[in-house]
Amino acid sequence: MLYVQRNAQGQLIRVEAAAFAGAQETLAADAQEIQAWFANQDVESSLLQLKQSDLDMIRVLDDLVQVLMDKGVLRITDLPPAAQSKLLSRTQARVALGGLHRLIDDDEVGVI
Repeated sequence: MLYVQRNAQGQLIRVEAAAFAGAQETLAADAQEIQAWFANQDVESSLLQLKQSDLDMIRVLDDLVQVLMDKGVLRITDLPPAAQSKLLSRTQARVALGGLHRLIDDDEVGVI
């Protein structure tokens, strides 16, 4: 049995294996509401993980574009105006923060 707490609309807002202050009832682990709760929690967790991965990839792509421009492989004018504007804005912000070396920790492993 799992201990649950509901909001005013009767929706599950907390599910725990052990009793807790605020628990209003118990439900079987195989109850449809419990299965939906955990499925939703898995989706939320996956979305948060993907969002963090997106933020990490933005840094990698930003650095990659900068390296390609530094090596002359790519010119900023090769990119659409909207991309140029965004890259210039990010470059200015990074310069104001002290450059590239502060954005990725030296302790990170597995960085390209």
